[in-house]
Amino acid sequence: MATSTAKFTGDPNSHDTSEFSDGISATCLCGSIRITINDNELFTRKRGHLCHCANCRKVAGSYVSSNLAIEKEKVVVDDPQGVLKRYRDYATASGKCVERCFCGTCGNPLLSIAEIYPTMIIVKMGIFPRIPEPECESFALHRHAWQGKHGDLPQFEIVRGGKQLGE
Repeated sequence: MATSTAKFTGDPNSHDTSEFSDGISATCLCGSIRITINDNELFTRKRGHLCHCANCRKVAGSYVSSNLAIEKEKVVVDDPQGVLKRYRDYATASGKCVERCFCGTCGNPLLSIAEIYPTMIIVKMGIFPRIPEPECESFALHRHAWQGKHGDLPQFEIVRGGKQLGE
């Protein structure tokens, strides 16, 4: 059972995945922008990936970023005050632009739009109350030696679907 502090600590265990059978919503820190993912498979199979590239680590402010690449039509961005800001990042492994989107009020990273994936949006999953179990790791060559392995996740040296570590 959830404790009274769950509301304030963001304890993911206080939310049963059945709450998100049709999708999931979350806001940035200040609440100016709401993102909704409309997908009934978020918690019925492994989804998303842990990315270890330098830019995702910077945006996440951590040693890894939890991302979900998903079809654009499944994502709704509600920005009634027009505060969503975009940084056009060309310092990427592909050299193609990745628009890194964040709240202009609180600075919360929210999503990325990668030129190499024109039909997809990459949502930063840390804003949501629950994060689906990831299906893989990308840029695994860029992991820190102290990290250890995340279960039996496939580890791609660089990009998802590319060469795996140890191949």
